[in-house]
Amino acid sequence: MAKRDYYDVLGVPKGSSADDIKKAYRKKAKELHPDRNSDNPKAEEQFKEVNEAYDCLKDADKKAAYDRFGHAAFEGGMGGGGRPGGGQQGDFASAFSDVFDDLFGDFMGQRGGGGRQRATRGSDLRYNLRVSLEDAYNGLQKTIQVPTSVQCGECNGSGAEGGSEPATCPTCSGMGKVRAQQGFFTVERTCPTCSGAGQIIKNPCKVCHGMGRVERDRSLSVNIPAGVETGTRIRLGGEGEAGMRGGPAGDLYIFIEVEAHKIFEREGPNLFCRVPVSMTTAALGGDIEVPTIDGGRSRVKIPEGSQSGRQMRLRGKGMPALRGGGAGDMMIELAVETPVNLTARQKELLKEFNELSEENSPENRDFLKSVRGFWDSMKG
Repeated sequence: MAKRDYYDVLGVPKGSSADDIKKAYRKKAKELHPDRNSDNPKAEEQFKEVNEAYDCLKDADKKAAYDRFGHAAFEGGMGGGGRPGGGQQGDFASAFSDVFDDLFGDFMGQRGGGGRQRATRGSDLRYNLRVSLEDAYNGLQKTIQVPTSVQCGECNGSGAEGGSEPATCPTCSGMGKVRAQQGFFTVERTCPTCSGAGQIIKNPCKVCHGMGRVERDRSLSVNIPAGVETGTRIRLGGEGEAGMRGGPAGDLYIFIEVEAHKIFEREGPNLFCRVPVSMTTAALGGDIEVPTIDGGRSRVKIPEGSQSGRQMRLRGKGMPALRGGGAGDMMIELAVETPVNLTARQKELLKEFNELSEENSPENRDFLKSVRGFWDSMKG
């Protein structure tokens, strides 16, 4: 059977530009790939035919010869079956490699053998910082020591001694990857010579041993805004680990942990303060003085007959909002304290008071009434 015209195979007119030929080839290769046409027994042969046509027309010299002499340009001396570049009726493995190059080369960043990016971005770092509740309220400027990798000053991050330049890896030609043919497939692996860098350093820097960076503690000044709470994350761009061989540095993330406080308990922007009051103050009422997180004092009026657990609100005395918008509140929770270590006279007075206060404990009276009802129902 006579060979089909390569332009007809790709579906483009003779004289089409290289870009038009490439676009047509990509479209045909996707349509006819055997993996997508398992129900079409002719797909593999058609796929080979498309690759054979593109293998010729993508090369300017072969295309010029084909335009002038047709298939006769490659008969005799170019391989028995007539595929440009040799191979009986096309080599499927080579064809698949061509598809991989042309369809995925742009995505992989390896078009035209131009090489991969040699410089590598540094890793991001995490630093856990504990602050007091007072510091979280006020905000602060704090200097921290961060162990990290910094750019080597001896070689300016190149990894090469004396300002010399790294050489292109001879194994992968600067690609950082090597390919091996395995049956129908082309397998791509990291280059074993340069470990994927695409370059080798013949004279490594004596300070960083070719890495382009060294380990060192850095002092950084960090601004902790008012209102931070446990879990707040602060990002310092470019303050992370130095990049490899001149690559950009990573970022530093500071995670805040606010320490527990002896007096105040925090819940979001609000603060809670448990204040013990005497039995007489709770019964008779009165004024008490409570601390506030800003170091000040506030007077709180205790109503007569206050019970344990009663809460009173001091508006605006809580924590400031992290991104503005005012401040939370401070909640005062009363804890009525039972007196201990009573003297004989105190006990005598309390017994007398108890005899006179039967009607002054409504909650106790209601509870006893409910208990009696429960017992009666059980008897019934």
